[in-house]
Amino acid sequence: MSDARFIRRWHFSASHRYGRADWSTERNRSVFGAQMDIHEHDWMLEVHTVGPIDPDTGFSVALSAVDRIVGDMTEGWDGGDLNVLIPEVASGSLVPTTESLARWAYMHLESRISPPARLVRVALFESPTVGSQYPAEESP
Repeated sequence: MSDARFIRRWHFSASHRYGRADWSTERNRSVFGAQMDIHEHDWMLEVHTVGPIDPDTGFSVALSAVDRIVGDMTEGWDGGDLNVLIPEVASGSLVPTTESLARWAYMHLESRISPPARLVRVALFESPTVGSQYPAEESP
């Protein structure tokens, strides 16, 4: 039996800003420009899992489990500041670009999806026209 892909999307509004604590204000402004200032986006987070369809439930992964796992990760994000809410961003070890945040979310969620389903992609959009997915290509 072939696997099915399950896709779940969440929407939230949150602010962020780019910058590195180990760089001067001038260097940050030169690299990140206006994105160095705090600004808000209407984000969309998309999680893709793949797994066999359970003949008893019809699910490849339990929606309630995915919602709980992602809800735990994103608690407080709606209306919040990602620079404060994500520990790696707050500590300065991660610049909150869509690429970095998509990878961070993937790494955070990957081990929390119950087999036989597996996480294959996280996509994060900060607007309808700007987003990233991690990994860039899926493994078989």
